Parts: sequence; C-alpha cells; structure tokens
Amino acid sequence: MRFLFEDESFSFETLRAAGFANYGGADLGEVVATAHTIGEGDEEAWLNAWKATAERVHGIGDEALAAGHRVSAREALLRASNYYRTAEFYRRDDPANDPEAKSLSARSRETFAAAAALMDTPVEAVRIPYEDTVLPGYLFLVDDSGAPRPTVLFTSGFDSTLEEAYFAVAAAALRRGYNVLAYDGPGQGAALREQGLVFRPDWEAVVTPVVDYALTRPEVAADGLVLFGYSLGGYLTARAAAYEHRLAALVLDDGLYSFGETNTRFLPPFLREWVETGRDDLVESVMGLIMPESTQLRWALRNGVWTFGATSVADYIRRTADYTLDGVAPLIECPTLILDAENDQFFRGQPQQVAAALTCPHTLVTLTEAEGAGEHCHMGAMSRFHQTSFDWLDTTLARAARPAS
Repeated sequence: MRFLFEDESFSFETLRAAGFANYGGADLGEVVATAHTIGEGDEEAWLNAWKATAERVHGIGDEALAAGHRVSAREALLRASNYYRTAEFYRRDDPANDPEAKSLSARSRETFAAAAALMDTPVEAVRIPYEDTVLPGYLFLVDDSGAPRPTVLFTSGFDSTLEEAYFAVAAAALRRGYNVLAYDGPGQGAALREQGLVFRPDWEAVVTPVVDYALTRPEVAADGLVLFGYSLGGYLTARAAAYEHRLAALVLDDGLYSFGETNTRFLPPFLREWVETGRDDLVESVMGLIMPESTQLRWALRNGVWTFGATSVADYIRRTADYTLDGVAPLIECPTLILDAENDQFFRGQPQQVAAALTCPHTLVTLTEAEGAGEHCHMGAMSRFHQTSFDWLDTTLARAARPAS
C-alpha cells in the first residue's frame, strides 16, 4: 500500500504519522500539506518540511496555552510531538552527536510532556530503577481514584519513543479501563539518546525491573499485568515473558521469532558469508554501493548500527543473531496474542514461526490489506488494531478471573 509517496519507506513513515490522528497525534490536512513539499527519497527535504510543520503547530499550542485555551493547547502540542519525531526519523549519520537530531528529539519529548500536563486523565512521569541507572517512563492512569486496575506494560521497538506510546497503545487502553506504564528501554528514545544505553537481547533484564516497579504502585492490579510489545518489542517482550512469570497476558504486535533472520534474508549468500567470517571491509564496500539505492535499507542499517552500539553494518547484522526465540518460546506460560500484518515488509512469516513455537495458550490473528490493516504494526488502521488487541485482552483476563468450577 502506498500513501502519498512511491518510496516505500517515506510512504510507511507518513502513514505512521497520519495514523496517530485517531488519538490527536496528527491532522490529515497537515500531513498531506507537509508531504506535498517533499521529493521522493529526499531525506533533507523530509526533515525540513516536518520540522517546519512541527514548529508551526508547536507555536499554535504555545499561543493557545498562554491564552488559557487548555484543550486547543493540548491538541496542538500532541501533534507537534509526533511531527518532531517524524522530522528526526532519517537523521542517522551521527545521531548521538548531531545537534539537529538531538534538538528535534528533545522537542518531541518536551511538547509531549507539556501536552501530558493538560490531559483529562492523570499522567505521571516516572523513573524506573534499572541496574545502576533509571529508565524514563510515563504512567497513564484511567482516573485518580487509586483503585487497582489491569495495567499494560508497553515496550516499543527498533525506532520508537516513549512519547509515541500514547498514540500507539495508551490512549486506546485508557478508554477501555486499562492503565499503561510505558518506558524507554535500552536502545530506545531518551534511554539511548541521553544515556547511551543500547539494545540487549536478554530483555527479561529490562522487564523484570519494570514489573518490580509496577507492583509498587497501588493503582496496578498485581494479577492484571499485560506485557505489550510493539514492532521489535514483539521479540523483546516474548523473550522477557519466557523468564518473567508474573504476567497475566502477552500481546505481540507483531510476532517476531528471529530478528537476525529479518536482517539477513535480503543478503545474497556471499554477503552472508562475509558477515559471518568477519570480512567487514568487503561488506562495507558492497553496502556502500547498495544503500544509496534504498531509503529503507539505508535507514534500517544506520539505525541498527547506532541503537545496537555496533562498529559497522556487518557488526550490527551479526549482533542481531542473538535476538531469537529459538529454545525460548516454549518457556512462555501466559496467554499470548500474536498479531500478523498481511503485507508486513519487515516481519513477513515471523508471527507464524512464533505461533508454531509456543506451548502456552495462544491466538494468531492476521489483519489484512483489504481492511486497511496489512502494513507493519497495522499502521493507518489503529482502531482495528486496538479493537482486536483489547477485545482479546478483555476476554482473556475475564476468563482468568472466573472461579474454577
């Protein structure tokens, strides 16, 4: 499915930005007007156009807030946060030291924090103890009653941010009576950008501290913890659930059995051999010829080198081999929902591999292109995705709560 661009990556990322309109993260006219000024595959034009839109909408939010228009301010600041994130997306030459990338990501965080302070339901910025530091997070609450409720522990993906969690899951969860604890783990958002923490395959080392923190909160029902993985989070949360058994349910959006496989399937046999045997200089030379021809490949490999703390493209690809559920999936005990997107350009076939490996109660659901939900993580069809996920959760948690007959 193409949306406003023929370039596959530009199309998908524009659809992603626009899809968050369901929960106030975009206005369709703003998205169309911004995309109209960007040439196919022109990453510099992408940054400039989305930055200009973000700054304009940010200004609307600031003016509305100064004038006492709380709802208008919140709506504009939410959109600005999403647009700043989108503007920064392709800035991957040296994001750790790039002032533009750092500024845009900081402004995405700042505008979201300002919007969160204006929400009608309680939102608390939290710091989750993790090893010798803390992970940034948000606790989104249904209300201020303090009553314990089922709570979604949200883990994002390869390029997601904590702030995106509101549009991806939290807003829909709150409407259905679920609290949400979202966080940036190693390799993600501010944990990567501010602390230099990079991805790790043993994600139980991340989730267990998150569960520990959640259980200190009186608003969190101890028997209603739902671990929810988004994109690469579909592997990370499955791996964590194999060792963390205080969970009532697991949702994988989408299922991911082997991240390494998704990174090597596009390589010809000779390149795979060079990666495996450490001939990195040759890999870099060939990739230097291929990457300029594909926005998607260029972005994915550069983002991988950064977020995995790799020294080269070949080093990054080798590191992804450890991100597998081989021998791990049978250890998952809680009921699991595996989502699949019919035309997933990243994880094709992976959800089926997860389903085949699980021994716990599980459900595999494929959402289709015909219903507008066939893209990776069902971008552009958030209502359908949320209906599927939360209806399954409602049923699963209600079944678990019934007394044994």
